Amino acid sequence: MATMPGATSTGQDVARRLTEDGYVVVSGLMTAADVGAARADLGRVLGATRTGRNAFEGFATQRVYALFAKTRTFDQAAIHPLLLEVLDQVLVHYQLSAPTGICIGAGEQAQILHRDDSVYPLPEPHPPVVLNTMWPLDEFTEQNGATRFIPGSHRWEPGRQPTAADPVVTATMTPGSVLFYLGSLWHGGGANRTGQPRLGVILEYVAAWLRPQENHLLAVPRDVVRRLPERLQELLGYNIYPPFLGYVNGSHPRRVLAADE
Repeated sequence: MATMPGATSTGQDVARRLTEDGYVVVSGLMTAADVGAARADLGRVLGATRTGRNAFEGFATQRVYALFAKTRTFDQAAIHPLLLEVLDQVLVHYQLSAPTGICIGAGEQAQILHRDDSVYPLPEPHPPVVLNTMWPLDEFTEQNGATRFIPGSHRWEPGRQPTAADPVVTATMTPGSVLFYLGSLWHGGGANRTGQPRLGVILEYVAAWLRPQENHLLAVPRDVVRRLPERLQELLGYNIYPPFLGYVNGSHPRRVLAADE
């Protein structure tokens, strides 16, 4: 699978590939040291994380919800300059929707193919409203549950469903790289046929005029939010969608957050 180098790629380059193919892999967005720190800290969190409650979550899969309440190791990844450039191109105004650590356990079955923007009852076709990034913290292979997707399926006509005839690609990736994919792309986690878990983190973003999947204002305590970078605070909901959606008592929510200190 072709990979774009993060050091020389621009937001326009990545956005163009997303528009054409529905996905793109970019290398070098996280250092080996940052990958190691994230893997270690999420290992701590996973020690107290249950496995899934249904086939979609994965009965042998652990999901770390409320990610920014539990680890600081993805604060900078969530506001990586290239990522924000891509989001500026694709969504324009945006916020975090469902940031989640995903540890696919040994023996897990393949997840059903799905589209992440299907949770929003919008008339189709519509412009992109969801953009996902998958950050591998282990090698992603066909054997251990790497993300699968159908290239070009973001351009399918309304109502079309995947069939056995549709080509499914496996996103084999090395830690430090990132898979960008549109919320309208049909995709799903793969089956883990190895004896080891496969760990990655999804940072999902949604257009700022839509409700995010996770309620970050309740999921992440305010005393934690106050210590985060300002841009990350905004992405967690402490922001305004022009002209004034999201105000608090007539003021910008960031001012209210600061006043509570």
